[in-house]
Amino acid sequence: MHFLSEDLEIYIENHSQNEPELLAQLNKETYQKILLPRMLSGHFQGRVLSMLSKLIRPTTILEIGTYTGYSALCLCEGMQENGVLHTIDIKEELVDFQRKYFDKSPWGNQIMQHLGEALDIIPNLDLKFDLVFIDADKENYIHYFNLIVPKMNKGGIILSDNVLWSGKVVEEVHPNDISTKVLLEYNHLLNTDARVESVLLPIRDGLTVSRVL
Repeated sequence: MHFLSEDLEIYIENHSQNEPELLAQLNKETYQKILLPRMLSGHFQGRVLSMLSKLIRPTTILEIGTYTGYSALCLCEGMQENGVLHTIDIKEELVDFQRKYFDKSPWGNQIMQHLGEALDIIPNLDLKFDLVFIDADKENYIHYFNLIVPKMNKGGIILSDNVLWSGKVVEEVHPNDISTKVLLEYNHLLNTDARVESVLLPIRDGLTVSRVL
């Protein structure tokens, strides 16, 4: 679902910072070789992630849902010189693809890949995070959030992707549509949880920015 016309989306991209060449290559190869390329953050959202990271200047970043590594590289653009990004994904077949592009970037040695279920991995990360990007299975968004909040530094930022879910959040929910039901509950949680303050941005498929109090 497009929330803006195609012409407006093109205009927005053309009037945002250019996509770095490495990310353009990653974008192209993802569409050529990988299933479900729509999952890629892409040019505009990628520049939003980059800008937010540059404003936050994080030392420690957590990403839940790596896919082909595009968003991880965008988040690294604002990372402190001694910073580390931890990224988690369950798809073993994408690990080498991700690593190829990570190692072509300036942050290859600062990106730590974790393969497996995020619900199992996060509790074992003895870290405090400045920036977290949640972009994985929607059914577990609430579980991820509750695991992450105690591991956030005060003032840290949690970014939640796909919170508009192609507009399904304002449509009648099918009884078997678990993802939409959870996202509705999750969006309510972000708006009412006393531990954070949040704003939902209509960027691409919806991106909520939550600041930990």
